[in-house]
Amino acid sequence: MPRRGLLLILSSPSGAGKSTLARRLMGWDPTIRFSVSATTRKPRPTEEHGVHYWFHDRQAFLDLVDRGGMLEHAEVFGNLYGSPRAPVEAAMAEGRDTLFDVDWQGGQQIRNSALGKDVVSVFILPPSIAELDRRLRGRAQDSDEVIAGRMAKSRDEISHWAEYDYVLVNDDLDACFARLVAIVEAERLKRDRQPGLSDFVRGLNREFSER
Repeated sequence: MPRRGLLLILSSPSGAGKSTLARRLMGWDPTIRFSVSATTRKPRPTEEHGVHYWFHDRQAFLDLVDRGGMLEHAEVFGNLYGSPRAPVEAAMAEGRDTLFDVDWQGGQQIRNSALGKDVVSVFILPPSIAELDRRLRGRAQDSDEVIAGRMAKSRDEISHWAEYDYVLVNDDLDACFARLVAIVEAERLKRDRQPGLSDFVRGLNREFSER
């Protein structure tokens, strides 16, 4: 049965496991596409246009915003970032889901966009703040100052948990992933996401008439 694709938003404080869950989800179903962000910052030597980011100059980016070509956008440290609308609409038409790794502000903009009715938002919580701190320190990538900044930001992010459709506690990665898959499967089966159902039921009624 043909269906419209979902706009699946995953958000969490840093260290709660969102990136790992996103990778697992795309491994579970390779048809899920990850939303490649657009940006005005300069590409790094190893980055490719259209693969890591869509790189634009500032005016081209703002022109896209003016034409409604961005589902969400924000300025971070002097550079613009956003989620292009056209690739998402193309995926939806093919019945493919698009996965967004955005914060609560980006998720809110996407929900308020023209494609908002197909948004499914999931917030990932850590089992405890102590565990969140342990995971951040376990990466051995950041200084104490950076970790303190991430923890402070986490408090603000967690305060927006009630704005999401679903909230999962990542106390066990396998169990959390199983719950995430169950959400995706159930949302795909919603009646209003299966436009072919009306024709199918009309066909059943014709069969009744022909008996």
